[in-house]
Amino acid sequence: MSVSQRLAELGIELPAVVPPVAAYIPATVHGDIVQTSGQLPMVDGALPLTGKVGDGAEHVAPTDAAELARACALNALAAAAAAAGGLDRIAGVLKVTGFVASDPAFTGQPGVINGASEVLGEIFGDAGRHARSAVGVAVLPLDAPVEIEVAFLLA
Repeated sequence: MSVSQRLAELGIELPAVVPPVAAYIPATVHGDIVQTSGQLPMVDGALPLTGKVGDGAEHVAPTDAAELARACALNALAAAAAAAGGLDRIAGVLKVTGFVASDPAFTGQPGVINGASEVLGEIFGDAGRHARSAVGVAVLPLDAPVEIEVAFLLA
């Protein structure tokens, strides 16, 4: 089954490629790898939530942050497909690097980045299994709670 067929089966519509907010391109191809730039959880051109991830009303809840990580992964797939010349040229996932803007007491970064890993697994099956880093950081661009980079394999 092709990636586009699998997305249709899952009822997932890829977003438009998010335009860069600085001096970079959304993704680049080198050999059989497409490497994305950091992708923020933009939805319809805006961040649905901003701030640090943690516990308490003044923070972005970890479950909400995991949904944002999912949006980042879909934005990354859209950027990779555009750079590669089509969605069905993407064969799998090599590595996910996830950044979580975290309250100093928050240590659940892996659970947040699972939002990205799980949707990539749903889309690619075994080819979506990947190496991964989940890192807590002080702040991200535009005060985003999450940012994801993905290295995809080409068919």
